[in-house]
Amino acid sequence: MLWLCRDRQVRMTRTLVMGVLNVTPDSFSDGGRFLDPERAVQHALRMDELGADIIDIGGESTRPGAEPVSVEEELARVIPVIERLTGRVKALLSIDTYKSQVAEAALRAGVHIVNDISGLGFDGQMAPLVARWGAGVVVMHIKGTPRTMQENPYYDDVISEISEYFEARLELAERAGVRPEQIALDPGIGFGKRLTDNYEILRRLGEFRRFGRPILIGPSRKSFIGKVLQLPPDKRLMGTAAAVAIGVANGADIVRVHDVEEMLQVVRVADCVVGKTEAWEVLGLSVEEAARR
Repeated sequence: MLWLCRDRQVRMTRTLVMGVLNVTPDSFSDGGRFLDPERAVQHALRMDELGADIIDIGGESTRPGAEPVSVEEELARVIPVIERLTGRVKALLSIDTYKSQVAEAALRAGVHIVNDISGLGFDGQMAPLVARWGAGVVVMHIKGTPRTMQENPYYDDVISEISEYFEARLELAERAGVRPEQIALDPGIGFGKRLTDNYEILRRLGEFRRFGRPILIGPSRKSFIGKVLQLPPDKRLMGTAAAVAIGVANGADIVRVHDVEEMLQVVRVADCVVGKTEAWEVLGLSVEEAARR
């Protein structure tokens, strides 16, 4: 499967790791840690050094109950960081925004991907912008807005409803001129979902394979893990590892995570288990050498 991201053609031969870079004061897990541009850049360089495939840069918290920030504030947070990373990292750069003005400035600064939590739905100019730039785009499912999404969400069948949403969004994107090869799909774990919905999404993730597009999941440190383990965000590493491994086993192509070093290990082994890559390929061995080990 091919994912077109501007001048990059990404072939989904293994699971990709997207590292989270929140340039915000109030994100649920690491709010404030990387608000300073220098600290944000250094963290991104470290994720790149570790082997992150994508670095996802966001300037507005989308945690439940979050208040929106202005375009000007979001730009002031993310653009200096993007400008300092462009040309310095091997990883693709992604902008986590639902605002077309922010996305366009980020594309001009060098990002390859627009990660839109609204699935191209909050800003009518986003789909034409993505089409014009030929950027990769992550179309995510959300019920409501970040401020309201956890106010008693309900589904008769969460997978069917998300699938219907994806169908509508793919049609919207096509009408705007976005090529199918530019699109990845994200079922939106934690975005307008009940506890049981998040686990059902992971369990039935393979049902989204019918769309023929890469599937991204973002379970990292989220409350559906914390509620089961009764642990705060910074103690949810092992729970995240379990969710990521199951996600890969059930069809995820990209995992969005905070803990890049550890999750790279998880997906490398998970990929070998499900047959995306063979262990001998990871080690750079020939078949004959692998047989002797």
